[in-house]
Amino acid sequence: MMKLAKVLHCRGFHVTFVNTEYNQRRLVRSHGPEAVAGLPGFRFATILDGLPPSDTDTTQDPASICYSTMATCLPHLKNLLQDLKSKVGAPQVTCIVADSSMNFCVDAAVELGVPCALFWTASACGYMGYHNFRFLIDEGLTPLKDKDQVTNGYMDTPVTHALGMSKHMRLQDFPSFIRTTDRSDVLLNFMIHQLEQSGRATAIIVNTFDELEQKALDAMCSILPMPIYTIGPLNFLSEQLVPNNDDSDTLTGICPNLWREDRSCLEWLQGREPRSVVYVNFGSITTMSNQELVEFAWGLANCGYDFLWIVRNDLVKGDVAVLPPEFLEATKGRCLLASWCEQESVLHHEAVGAFLTHCGWNSMMEGLYAGVPMLCWPFFAEQQTNSGYACVEWGVRMEVDDDVRREVVKARIREVMGVGEVGREMRREAVEWSEITVRATAKPGGRSLANLESLLEDVLSSAGKNVGSN
Repeated sequence: MMKLAKVLHCRGFHVTFVNTEYNQRRLVRSHGPEAVAGLPGFRFATILDGLPPSDTDTTQDPASICYSTMATCLPHLKNLLQDLKSKVGAPQVTCIVADSSMNFCVDAAVELGVPCALFWTASACGYMGYHNFRFLIDEGLTPLKDKDQVTNGYMDTPVTHALGMSKHMRLQDFPSFIRTTDRSDVLLNFMIHQLEQSGRATAIIVNTFDELEQKALDAMCSILPMPIYTIGPLNFLSEQLVPNNDDSDTLTGICPNLWREDRSCLEWLQGREPRSVVYVNFGSITTMSNQELVEFAWGLANCGYDFLWIVRNDLVKGDVAVLPPEFLEATKGRCLLASWCEQESVLHHEAVGAFLTHCGWNSMMEGLYAGVPMLCWPFFAEQQTNSGYACVEWGVRMEVDDDVRREVVKARIREVMGVGEVGREMRREAVEWSEITVRATAKPGGRSLANLESLLEDVLSSAGKNVGSN
């Protein structure tokens, strides 16, 4: 969302970026007040998320935040929009661009009489995975009959007739919210509701590119009545269009990360051999048990390669991450543990040879653009779908089993990093996809860049016919 906002600002739009108060406070704690100070034409505002006040630096419970925003945020947004409208001399709001999981924004836009573009920040295949939830319910495949079906082989059931999905789909490749025994499950029903409501928007923006997900995008076009604009990989598009310098009147200092980056990561990578380091980051939401943490630790320790591992302070659910002293001793000199990093810079560093990831879509897009082969341990939501596609359709990844075992982690890393046929083929595919991402967004003629221009002309500028509006 922040990258898209920066792109829009650079194309002449006045931007009011709306955070929840919880996330705004996190930004200030991590980066100081300047993180939300804004600049001419780019300001920050907040609304309440409806949850009890908290100043913890942890990711909020997904089910709680999803339900709360859906049930409570609309009046707060409407009040904010009214305040913006009443400010003398301020630009009028002519369009709302909203995260697609915040569909209450469509209601606010309708009342205000302006278009609302929903930004689907995940994959197109993930969108279709969610769209097929009703199909899976009608087929009796979900909800599960009992919890044992998650582990007894039932999730390997082929699902070959789901609209817009790969013919290789198994039940386990659908977004994880189907892994419930409760038809009233909050996240299952939240996603059904959000997708069904998304058809009311003026446009859908997707952070992907046509060459990667054409079948899923075609299916989206067949079920949605509005235009769909693919503008990904947004990290590369933003890199080209947003100035990157030290001028105080630029967007460079506006940071999109809720965690403070450890800049020693890039220093640590300097001087290491090309493609000699395994980079490990499970994203901003993934949690695991301490036992899983220990299994990953010994798999990394025994693989024989140097590694950079991002261990958030809330990575272990309900507890503090505790790594064995023997692990720290065994990996001294060839391992760096950090709480967060500048991931895009790390992935583009020549020392990085593989990326052990949770398959969140930002990480997938950044990994594809960087041309780095991936080892996948999907945690939840559409990460399972991204992982399945990355292996079968795109050929750039290999999966670590749900049941984490150090021997498997070690073996998978050696396969990807090694000189054997598997590693060579994954690296070749990764480089090929990197070249495709550049063609999709590079000037001139890139399809994603052309789609951005169409979005600006057809939707965002059309309401006011006046770039410079809010």
